[in-house]
Amino acid sequence: MSIWQAIILAIVEGITEFLPISSTGHMIIASSFMGISHLEFTKMFTVNIQFGAILSVLVLYWKRFFQTTDFYFKLFVAFLPAAVIGFLLNDFIDALLENVWVVAVSLLLGGFVLIFIDRIANDTREKVITFPTALKIGFFQCIAMIPGVSRSASTIIGGMLNGLSRKQAAEFSFFLAVPTMAAAGGYKLLKTYDTIQKEDIQTLLIGNAVAFVVAMLAIKFFISFLTKYGFKVFGYYRIILGLILLGLLASGYKLDVV
Repeated sequence: MSIWQAIILAIVEGITEFLPISSTGHMIIASSFMGISHLEFTKMFTVNIQFGAILSVLVLYWKRFFQTTDFYFKLFVAFLPAAVIGFLLNDFIDALLENVWVVAVSLLLGGFVLIFIDRIANDTREKVITFPTALKIGFFQCIAMIPGVSRSASTIIGGMLNGLSRKQAAEFSFFLAVPTMAAAGGYKLLKTYDTIQKEDIQTLLIGNAVAFVVAMLAIKFFISFLTKYGFKVFGYYRIILGLILLGLLASGYKLDVV
C-alpha cells in the first residue's frame, strides 16, 4: 500500500465512519478499485485508522466524557453484545470483508430501510437512556458486522426505535463508537503486530491523522444535516451506489475480490 492509497482510504474512513452509509463498505469498495483489498495489511489498516476517527469524538465531545459513572456503565452495557459476538465470529467477519457482493446488497437494502425509518420515526424529545435501551442499541450495533450495513445507521436506528431523538441517537452512536472501535482496532493490532514492517508504522500514523481531521468535519456536518433533513438523502445514496455496484459485478467488471 502506498502513502497515497493510505490517504485515500483514510479520507473515505473519516467521511463515512459516522454517516449511515457504511465506512467498512466504502473502504472495501475503494481498496478493491485500487487493487489492494486482498492484502492482509489493508484489512488491518482499514480497522486501525478508526483510532483517528475515535479521537475526533473524544476531542469534539470531551466534556460529555466527564460525566457520572452511570454514563460509562451504559456505554459498557451497549458495547457488550458486539464484543462477545464480534469475538466469536471474527474469522467469518474477516472473510466477509473481501466480498463486494455482500457490500453491494447491504448498501441497497440498507438504503430502503433508512427511507422507511425516516418516514415512520417521529423526532421525539430527548429522554433518559436506560440500561435496557443501551443494551438494545448494543444488539442493533451487531447488525453492522455485515459489511455495508453501517454501524452508525444501525445504532442510530436502534436508538430512534427506542424513543431517542435523532440528535440524541446520533450522539450516543458516536460515544458507543469509542469502546467498540477501540476494541476492534486493538484486537486486530494484537493479531497482526508481528507482521507490521517499519515503513507500515508511518502509513498507519498518516492514515490516522487524516481520518481524525476528516472525521471531525464529517461529525459536525452530519449532526446539523440529520436534525434538519433526516435519513432520506443517505438512503437514496445507498440505493444508487448499491445498484451501480451490482450492475458492475453482474456485468463481469473485475474488482480486486476473492
